[in-house]
Amino acid sequence: MDATTADAAKPLTGAFLDALRGKLGDLVDASATTRAVYSTDASNYRIVPGAVLTPRTKDDVVTAVGIAREHRVPVTVRGGGTSCAGNAVGPGLVIDFSRSMNRVLSVDPVTSTAVVEPGAVLSTLQREALPHGLRFGPDPSTATRCTIGGMVGNNACGPHGLSYGRTADNVVSMTWLTGSGEVVTAGSGPEALAAVPGLDAFVAENLAVLRTGFGRFGRQISGYSLEHLLPENGRNLAAALTGTEGSCGVLLEAVVRLVPQAPAPALAVLGYADMATAADDVPGLLPFGPLALEGLDAQLVDVVRRAHGDGAVPTLPAGGGWLIAEVGGATSREAVEAARALVAASTAADSVVLPAGPEAVRLWQIRADGAGLAGRTADGKQAWPGWEDSAVPPERLGDYLRGLQALMAEKGLSGLAYGHFGDGCVHARIDFPLDAGGAPMRDFLERAAALAAEHGGSLSGEHGDGRARSELLPAMYGPEALRAMEAFKALLDPDDVMNPGVVVRPAPLDADLRRPGARRLRAADGFAFASDGGDVTDAVHRCVGVGKCRADLRGEGGFMCPSYTATRDEKDSTRGRARALQEMLNGGFVTEGWSSPEVHEALDLCLSCKACARDCPTGIDMATFKSETLHRTYQGRRRPLSHYTLGRLPQWLRLLAPLAPLVNLAGRVPVLRRTMMRLMGADSRRSLPPLPARPFRWSGASRTRPGTDGPKVVLWVDSFSDALAPDIPRDAVEVLTAAGCDVQVAAPGACCGLTLISTGQLTAARAKLRSAVDLLLPHVRAGRTVIGIEPSCTATLRSDLVELLPDDPRAAELAGAVRTVAEFLTSIEWTPPQAAERLLVQPHCHHYAVMGYGADRSLLRSMGCDVEVSSGCCGLAGNFGMEKGHYEVSAQIARDGILARAAGHPDRRILADGYSCRTQVRDLAGLDSRHLVQVVAEALRG
Repeated sequence: MDATTADAAKPLTGAFLDALRGKLGDLVDASATTRAVYSTDASNYRIVPGAVLTPRTKDDVVTAVGIAREHRVPVTVRGGGTSCAGNAVGPGLVIDFSRSMNRVLSVDPVTSTAVVEPGAVLSTLQREALPHGLRFGPDPSTATRCTIGGMVGNNACGPHGLSYGRTADNVVSMTWLTGSGEVVTAGSGPEALAAVPGLDAFVAENLAVLRTGFGRFGRQISGYSLEHLLPENGRNLAAALTGTEGSCGVLLEAVVRLVPQAPAPALAVLGYADMATAADDVPGLLPFGPLALEGLDAQLVDVVRRAHGDGAVPTLPAGGGWLIAEVGGATSREAVEAARALVAASTAADSVVLPAGPEAVRLWQIRADGAGLAGRTADGKQAWPGWEDSAVPPERLGDYLRGLQALMAEKGLSGLAYGHFGDGCVHARIDFPLDAGGAPMRDFLERAAALAAEHGGSLSGEHGDGRARSELLPAMYGPEALRAMEAFKALLDPDDVMNPGVVVRPAPLDADLRRPGARRLRAADGFAFASDGGDVTDAVHRCVGVGKCRADLRGEGGFMCPSYTATRDEKDSTRGRARALQEMLNGGFVTEGWSSPEVHEALDLCLSCKACARDCPTGIDMATFKSETLHRTYQGRRRPLSHYTLGRLPQWLRLLAPLAPLVNLAGRVPVLRRTMMRLMGADSRRSLPPLPARPFRWSGASRTRPGTDGPKVVLWVDSFSDALAPDIPRDAVEVLTAAGCDVQVAAPGACCGLTLISTGQLTAARAKLRSAVDLLLPHVRAGRTVIGIEPSCTATLRSDLVELLPDDPRAAELAGAVRTVAEFLTSIEWTPPQAAERLLVQPHCHHYAVMGYGADRSLLRSMGCDVEVSSGCCGLAGNFGMEKGHYEVSAQIARDGILARAAGHPDRRILADGYSCRTQVRDLAGLDSRHLVQVVAEALRG
């Protein structure tokens, strides 16, 4: 069977929705946009829900499930939506716990336990436990956004499952809502099974199969873990319910066990010829008791190098595949010595030992991003989950990997392997041709399931079976075990309301596939989508749902996704927007193409910050999709007012320059300012940026400087620096001259078209970019480096230029010659002036995403500055924060980010290269800020 879900988008009955809304009000959302963004998780499956509930209390959940049971509406529970197997999608009511029922209720250091709600994010629990020297043992790579409820649903493990066990081993008790409506306490002990009528008898009747068919090795996660119900295993109902994937009820609250933090672990990185050879070495290393023992294909690291350069990758040994062994110790020295002992016992061809520190953190981050990085094969094909989580006993792992590679070769498929090799668990995304249908995937999965079973393995090692593998359970379980699972579910969910089609009575694994239903859409006269061969459909499907955009990455130096951190609404995440675009391509119920209201609603709060292009391991760039959507929607049609004003701001600034005194006077009169802002389509609470008496182009500094024998540069003065901040290009000339450069200033008129791009006026933007190439390229061919001042404009020439002028080879030539001030100054022989300043730096999002901020850090460090970086967007983001309807979100992002940091560091002066960043802190908090060249110029002047 090969099907999509054309009929799965049918709305729920009015009677059910009326009953649900009558009890739960606006917690229920059946809008088309919400249904679109919840139509899939991190799997291959698309099932449009009828409605989504975001409950606030246990009673809300009990009420909703009761109404659903009465109306025979299926219920699917969802945490972070990071399920790779389709465990968190369903056609009825989806209950999302992550938005409100997400608290860590208590941490008890005496008993080493914590009480959590199902939507609590794992990283939040870890943060709450850390002051007590504790942590939750299992730690999936999605720890920054996966929820405890989701971990319970899948019986998640992560790298440290090797030392701390599975989630089932770390749950003390649970408050559980059965499908029949009873709220029970699931625990362990002699009387635990009495919580579910008939369960004692079920165990007694099935003792033989529970002892022989279940729990054969640690990562046998597929099916239900019914071995925990046995008397010799403590009659542990909590553990048995862990891993039931929402098919036996709903977790309402959990008491979980915490373990001590490892004080100072070190990493032993072992290089081998290939991944199978690395796997052969695993059994010999396990006696050393590593905290984690991970496998990583060298080609995954190559993906990081290609995207972010060699500096993004720590020192690694030679090899085609690596084992990463984390080894503990009472001190860092002890851990390093233990790691070296493990290395000595290995058969690795090469090795590196990394003590706890930045390089170890970077390597763990690469491993954590594996699911996204593996979304493309080594030759750039899209790769998919489906067989992303198999497991075998560790002593069989090498042979299993060889068999798996042989099977992929036979089927003309490929995929990059990584995973928890110490536990025998393999993650691999495979380039199934899903655009052509599900038959090739079915053929492979049936063969792979048989291969795993031959090696005594499991279809899933921690992700669960979901819709991807439940149909394959007969490959590893006999009829008696399958009947036992069906009987167990019947005791807890007799009406089959809870996540039907998963584990018991499974849906076909090739039904409801998302990709086959997406129509092919090629690049036209907008962006080229060159990294995807001009295929817009492939580009949108870069998002595989790993959900990193739902994590608050600011504490780790990340910037994605500012709108989601402000609203906590799935539609305002990068993933949610990608889902809306994917539904547009599917056409099932988002039917108006690029003009679909659902698409525009999802994209409305996208700041076009480009952070996802850097922070998301799949490399998806939602700013490009927003621009393309606006371009295709309004091409040849009347546009929103702000597109004609803010979108064409450089032209207006040139026209208004002679009228600066009058404009500034109007800006100081509240009624006139509000009127002018409304006429611009801007929020009237915003101030009108003051215009200088003279733009830079009118000044003597704009003339060509006398030549020197130093490095040759051309200073490109963008429209914003020219018309709104002329002191900055003047200081840039001074700094570059002091550095011994032969400085020329580009003639006026080289505009990058940034505001046109952000408002989707791409035809006009291309014309601007061609003019910029005409003006700047002769300087490049004369041996000059183009120096940009405004980071967003510099980033446009570095990235969007080649995407919008793909057929003009001059575009790539110019893009390759553009540098920021810091990039250039740190590349030449020059000693900058000293400035013992304490700075709070707000990098511009485009600066972070396209160029990176490393050169700026290095320059400031060499000047002796004490630098604190405020990670995350300032919230203004060019025209976004000025536009009507965006003020509240824009201000919230600033309050949670740069303004909070400024309040906490009143002794630090703010450095912000972006004009919008400087505007935001002045507009909302009256704070002054400076550009990097101003800091350097002031230091030069002493």
